Amino acid sequence: MSPAGASSGGRPRLYSYPKCSTCRRALKWLAAEGLEVDLVDITLSPPSKAQLEHIWASLADPRRLFNTSGASYRALGAAQVKAMSRDEAITALAADGKLIRRPLLLAEGVAVLTGFDPEIWKEALKPLLRSAGPELRSTVAP
Repeated sequence: MSPAGASSGGRPRLYSYPKCSTCRRALKWLAAEGLEVDLVDITLSPPSKAQLEHIWASLADPRRLFNTSGASYRALGAAQVKAMSRDEAITALAADGKLIRRPLLLAEGVAVLTGFDPEIWKEALKPLLRSAGPELRSTVAP
């Protein structure tokens, strides 16, 4: 596996939660766009501390990794999360996948994507999508 968390075979890794409607919409959108992903239940197998350190460093605003609408976040409290050091935040995220904003998509050569916005995902994933146009189709593995 790469430091970012994409599969060693090069397929993007999608951390999601089966009961999350946003995750289901993202998965449906990815399928419609022809992009196969390795699906991981974020509550059973959250990203490791090493992966989260890499993700944290790659984001302009790493605090956006927190799922601020979830019960786990509310139980901790916004003030406590805000007061956390980088290491404390990464430890908390690695310990409880429900703290992580989802879906979380990791792919080689692509920005880390959190939450689901089809326009943002389409632009970020353009090199990997079959629907990107004939000039890019040859770069997508069958």
